[in-house]
Amino acid sequence: MSTIRKIQVTFDCAEPERVARFWCEVLGYVAPKPPEGFTTWDDYHQSLPPEQRDSWFACSDPSGVGPRLYFQRVPEGKVAKNRVHLDVRAGTGLVGEERLATLEAECARLVALGAVRVRLLPADEENESCIVMQDVEGNEFCLD
Repeated sequence: MSTIRKIQVTFDCAEPERVARFWCEVLGYVAPKPPEGFTTWDDYHQSLPPEQRDSWFACSDPSGVGPRLYFQRVPEGKVAKNRVHLDVRAGTGLVGEERLATLEAECARLVALGAVRVRLLPADEENESCIVMQDVEGNEFCLD
């Protein structure tokens, strides 16, 4: 019998905490408490050597069901389309105009948080509508 494994989704980015906090808002995730002995993350970061400050951040599903998201600073910027992306399930079970209205409302909320709307993929014979978006550093994701 196969063992089911938990996963962590890792993002390469320039500003880990900024991107992590964006995804906390998108998904309803929470940031961890600062490490023991520190009252804030800023206090923790200031205790590190300059080259290690703000090098990572993480967030998790408060219910413990979804995967942990880990954000790590990398020196290079994003130059090509993601090979993997997240589908944010905002319209599950909805069809037609009701689905589209729900997706549009969530899209507007995320744009206000710094996301960018890329394009609407309209419903066809096989798939319902979805909206392609980018997070605050240009990583693609879909509202579906």
